[in-house]
Amino acid sequence: MSLPLVLLWLSLETLGAPTDSAPVAGLTIPLVRRNPTTLDVEALGQQAKAQRDYVNNKYFGGQSTQKRSSGYNLIVDQGYDSGYYGSLAIGTPPTSFEVLLDTGSSDLWVAGTSCGQACDGIPMFNPSSSSTFKNQSTPFFIQYGQGEAAGYVATDTVQMAGFSVSNQGFAVVDTVSQGLLSAPVSGLLGLAWGSIASSQQTPLWQTLASSGAWDTAEFAVQLTRYTNDTNAQELEPGGVLTMGYTNSSLYTGQIEYIDIPGEPSYWYLPLDTVTVQGASIPLTSSSIAAIDTGTTNIAGPVDAVQAIYAQIPGSQPATGSWTGYYQFPCSTQVSVSFSFGGTTWSMSPADFAYAPLSSSQCIGAFFETSSGTGNSATPSWIIGDAFLKNVYSVFRYSPPAVGFAALSETAIAENGVNAPVPTPTIGSVSAAVTNVGAALPRRELSSILAGIALTASITLML
Repeated sequence: MSLPLVLLWLSLETLGAPTDSAPVAGLTIPLVRRNPTTLDVEALGQQAKAQRDYVNNKYFGGQSTQKRSSGYNLIVDQGYDSGYYGSLAIGTPPTSFEVLLDTGSSDLWVAGTSCGQACDGIPMFNPSSSSTFKNQSTPFFIQYGQGEAAGYVATDTVQMAGFSVSNQGFAVVDTVSQGLLSAPVSGLLGLAWGSIASSQQTPLWQTLASSGAWDTAEFAVQLTRYTNDTNAQELEPGGVLTMGYTNSSLYTGQIEYIDIPGEPSYWYLPLDTVTVQGASIPLTSSSIAAIDTGTTNIAGPVDAVQAIYAQIPGSQPATGSWTGYYQFPCSTQVSVSFSFGGTTWSMSPADFAYAPLSSSQCIGAFFETSSGTGNSATPSWIIGDAFLKNVYSVFRYSPPAVGFAALSETAIAENGVNAPVPTPTIGSVSAAVTNVGAALPRRELSSILAGIALTASITLML
């Protein structure tokens, strides 16, 4: 899982983040990435195993209208492109927290002051410090491959990218598996649809999009790359998450939108083709891919992943904690491309080489996972940051769709730039709404979503 954030009051130029070609209302969130200065292959192997377990568990286990606006949040890159996080603020008065940005889940949760030793060194939310906090007395539990988090559901005012939402549902976590959180990250912000929220609360982004608070009902993400930068520091600028608009300085050409089939849950798309070293990989007619910023690499069905590595001479299944992954000669430049309904999008060879196993062998970014049925409930492919670093990604509320565009030279120039990491600060709010969908039963919320048809800037200046 990925995670400091970004933000405000530092100018985008200082942060190395591009500005839009035209002024827009609101602010932006810089993303930050954490990059270990010395690679620990054993630790990476444990992380890879945790990621595979997490993906299997995650996918295959079981208002009144205000003046419209837009904002952005600078992102932080954490763990050598393994995760990206941004900042938001909770409570009255507001306190800022770094949260992992995850388009593959729908819950907002942060560690509370009763979290215990597992949260040592991590900023924790103190409910007694907020005059607008309300405990809903509803248990919360969520499980990941590498651990679990439990606590209770509450509501409070949440601010992000210049927007404020009162009565926003979230979870205060008081039990966390050791190692699940890594400082300075305090929790996770789910950016998928409310129909899959464990807390049964309407996600923050969905409240904003449905309320008319945004100029355009969509959020967008640009992620940076440092995997091939030998001088990368532990934390690096991770890109930008915009809310309510797309930043035209970060992409070229048109945004190609692909509608989500069926009822929205994950951000999933039909996957038409996967090409490796110029060869087309056989896919089933029902291949569905979830677009997931909370997953570092790319998961696929066993047969397809085997076919991918069959195109790479010298590749073979990895063992131990790397089980499910494959190793291949580091000297091989692997070219991969995807098509989701029209345009073919390429993935950099630098992103295919996930980790060095030895001086000559590398671990590939594709790994085998439990076979999905190829539908909205269990997508057969999970497309994570290894691909998303190569495109400008847009997530549209209505009609529900994911859009991709080619990165601009301005965006590409952000890769590998050793610049100051944005730090969270709390600023002014340009638009405020009330979450009226909190605490809806999941079945009722699901039907509402069906009827109706963000990582992340903090005006918070967070």
